Amino acid sequence: MGGQQKTFRALEIGDGGDGRWAEHTQALWPTAEGWLTDDGRTEEGAARARALFEKHMPELVPILDLLAGQLDRPGGETYLTHAAIRPFFSGCTQLGGKGVLLRNYDFPPDECEGTIVSSRFLRPVIGMQEAGWGLLDGMNDAGLAVSLTFGGRLVHRPGFTILIVLRYLLETCETVGQAISRLRELPIAIPQNVTLADRDRAATVYVGPDTPLIEATDACAANHQHLPIPEDQEASTRTQERLAAVRAAGPDVAAMLRPPLYQTAYEVGQGTVYTAHYRPAEGRVTYHWPDASWEQSFDDFTPGHRAVTIGTPQGVGNRSTMAR
Repeated sequence: MGGQQKTFRALEIGDGGDGRWAEHTQALWPTAEGWLTDDGRTEEGAARARALFEKHMPELVPILDLLAGQLDRPGGETYLTHAAIRPFFSGCTQLGGKGVLLRNYDFPPDECEGTIVSSRFLRPVIGMQEAGWGLLDGMNDAGLAVSLTFGGRLVHRPGFTILIVLRYLLETCETVGQAISRLRELPIAIPQNVTLADRDRAATVYVGPDTPLIEATDACAANHQHLPIPEDQEASTRTQERLAAVRAAGPDVAAMLRPPLYQTAYEVGQGTVYTAHYRPAEGRVTYHWPDASWEQSFDDFTPGHRAVTIGTPQGVGNRSTMAR
């Protein structure tokens, strides 16, 4: 298919208390409130979501209260717990190495928020935000980076979205080992693959509501876990093909911007929206598209907007870097 335009934004929100986060999130609320489950809209469901959050993410409770007060919308607190959110299923391919995390995020472009956020809740974090304060991927000032892919199995049980789990890991952990230990204890609503990288180690783990955490054989992931892949699932997602391709390519941005890793089936949610290249030990991340790139860092975070073209895979040799 031909290319299409999407606008990404970069937003600095500090500790969330000065109104910048609230102004942004309130503008998205008419769409965001649709993420709540029917149970989450009830008084009992809201109480269960709050209790689950308090039990498993106590360090973030003061931030939850601050943001919920800033959002000031009916159901806002429950939404921000991410414990009563309807399931969503993305594509994605990712791999990690010592000091590097590289990923493609595949999803319907109109449903991806496209907001790069720099925050200082418990510590400095930069990441691609989704659903209030959740993260699709990100890094912290300790040199830890994390990202997600859907695990490929249509299972849904009570638990958190992986979006708030990534936020929690980056706010409370400094190493891959610490983050994996935390992941073992968290109830996660649908199967997900999490790739993690710090200065010394990288790993991918499989998590979900129906299986204990399993560490993969290497720090690579597409959209399956340790179980056999049905032929029709492989035909529609090419998950094994993409995993083999990313393993063969290694941490190569150019390969991520070409098929089979760069996908264009946006009409079925299998199109690449952005490529993120994290160097967490350096505190830097570059977001790539076929015709542009945008670097952000803890030392030089630049708010603003960028309109980019997606859907036309290209090599990176003739790409222009967008002015910051």
